[in-house]
Amino acid sequence: MKKITYLLTGLFLFVAVNGVKAQASQECNIKYNLFKGDATSGKYDASKPNLEYLLTNCPKLSVNIYKYGAKVADKTKDPVLAKKVYETRLVNFPSKGAAKAHSDYATYLLKNKLATDAEVFDILKKAYDLSPKDMGVKNIFRYFKSVTEMNKDTNPQKVFDTYDDVMESVGEKLNDYSKKIPSLQEKDSMGTISAKEKRLLKAYTINSTSLGQVEGGLDAMISKIATCERLIPIYSRDFEANKTDGVWLKRAVSRMYNKGCQTDPLFEKLANAYAETTQSADAYNFLAGVLDKNGDRSGAVQMRKKAFDLETDPLKKAKFKLKEAQGTSGSRARALAYEALKYNPNYGKAYLFIASLYQKSANSCGSDEFEKRMVYVAALNKALKAQRVDPGSGAGRYISSYRKNVPSKKLIFQKGKASGGSHRIGCWIGETVRIP
Repeated sequence: MKKITYLLTGLFLFVAVNGVKAQASQECNIKYNLFKGDATSGKYDASKPNLEYLLTNCPKLSVNIYKYGAKVADKTKDPVLAKKVYETRLVNFPSKGAAKAHSDYATYLLKNKLATDAEVFDILKKAYDLSPKDMGVKNIFRYFKSVTEMNKDTNPQKVFDTYDDVMESVGEKLNDYSKKIPSLQEKDSMGTISAKEKRLLKAYTINSTSLGQVEGGLDAMISKIATCERLIPIYSRDFEANKTDGVWLKRAVSRMYNKGCQTDPLFEKLANAYAETTQSADAYNFLAGVLDKNGDRSGAVQMRKKAFDLETDPLKKAKFKLKEAQGTSGSRARALAYEALKYNPNYGKAYLFIASLYQKSANSCGSDEFEKRMVYVAALNKALKAQRVDPGSGAGRYISSYRKNVPSKKLIFQKGKASGGSHRIGCWIGETVRIP
């Protein structure tokens, strides 16, 4: 009889406890739906009581509590709530979108002047350590600027490593956008794009453009530090310790190449070690440059072909072709840039390279001021194409420069031409463009 009593008591308690849990769970869902409805419809003050309930009683229900909660705290200008949302999220969702959460919170603190620069940097470092590519565009730049200021004189290698990490993350983002944008642009031009896709296209374009600007800003910042005079002693010092480290070698060779330090014997030493260690397409491509410099044109051609054939990613194939184009000039360089575009039709930097070739030939491809300035129209067209197909290419500054040099209305009139008419550019360019 006692056993039956114990069993019935245990069963009653089990049912009662689970009933309470079910009721609590139901209450959490009701509160969440009410909160979400208010937050998404802009009723931020009304949503706060339910948000407080969820943070206290149902913190693991959904990560969306914190995504919407951050917006509620921002819109209601409630720093105490913002901190609670941020900290509670990291306790209950420590890995799910944590880098973005850190980055967004740093933005909130900056926007509302609620933290010192040092405190903001600490939060951005947490975001960076987790995933640089998930940081906000402005915060990527902000973080790198702080690292540069703190280390440029005492530990420049730290600046270089941070730059490489950030640029790889930026590159990943830009490549992702370059794959997504063209199909949406095509739908948009055909009028078959949905409202959701239209919003995505706008967001991708804005973000890609911003990332392109960050890329340019980071390049400008590091160019002051990464001089050949500074790079060569550092890489000479660290070579023995890193001569079989593929990542270190790739970064060292790339930086030496980008800064024009190929004439120093160290570059050849690095390139050979990189090729021997990784036997990668990228390494062989650099080695081709060394062979070229040493006068072995035939060997360089074979090495480039080896690198190109070994590479399977069409985006990287396009980069190889553009790098080869950058080592020559005139019609040959343009032909190679167009080959790059066969592998990546949305490679904005290839169009910008062609534009730069035109701009450099302005004085030699025209017999008078009008004809010379019309070369800038051809360059402008290529830059505009780059911006259209690849918003993150950094085309804006080229467009601005070329526009300043196209023929004025007065010059067009004096030449006896009419705006909207066509003009054939001679020389090696051989393109017909419309008079502005």
